[in-house]
Amino acid sequence: MTSPRPLIAGNWKMNGLSPALAEARAVADGVGVTTARVAICPPAILIHRMVQALAGSTVLIGGQDHHWDDAGAFTGDTSAAMLADAGAQLVILGHSERRAGYRESDDVVGRKVLAALRAGLEPIVCVGETLEQRQAGEALNIVRSQVRGSLPDALAGTAFSVAYEPVWAIGTGLTPTTPEIEEVHQAIRSTLIDMFGEAARAVPILYGGSVKPGNAAEILHASEVGGALVGGASLKAEDFLGIIRAV
Repeated sequence: MTSPRPLIAGNWKMNGLSPALAEARAVADGVGVTTARVAICPPAILIHRMVQALAGSTVLIGGQDHHWDDAGAFTGDTSAAMLADAGAQLVILGHSERRAGYRESDDVVGRKVLAALRAGLEPIVCVGETLEQRQAGEALNIVRSQVRGSLPDALAGTAFSVAYEPVWAIGTGLTPTTPEIEEVHQAIRSTLIDMFGEAARAVPILYGGSVKPGNAAEILHASEVGGALVGGASLKAEDFLGIIRAV
């Protein structure tokens, strides 16, 4: 059975103006030979300029979110087709900051995934539990439920990944233990296989949550970890390259 090719994706969130393109170029210049696919997901207004700045490199460009409709009267929103038109190849959907701050449900995330597929974008679908849910012993149930509710049947046979990001570890400096990460990733894998069959063994399951150069090697070599969704550490080329080299 095919093993997933690792994916290291940088989520710049709401950070980065034009001068930040130099950091992205430094990543592209420093990647070298790696077994991983590398992606940077900048704010939408930088996508087209980043595509131009990284022309000829192997670094993929992604978006961070989009609306579930292809077009319409949605002031301030961006469609999947618009991201693709700007040059994006991937998109992060269902990030915990969207689920919590914008009350996005599994159903909404699933509708966005369908829109991504219509636009030819590869979705990175995020799932993860809060600290309260983990302390209540509900982490695995919550994550399995989010996977089932956020991944539509239409994903079968397409390229996509799932990112496990424990909400309580994002931006806090806290990281689950390796056994805790492996337990959740194994639960995600078994759920994916239940949903999509043995082909789901080739779906990368990324870990996201305070990934840094200092802990990347241990995390990336844990069972069923197929890459990383990197937040703050992706904003500096040196740090992001340190994570990529840990694959």
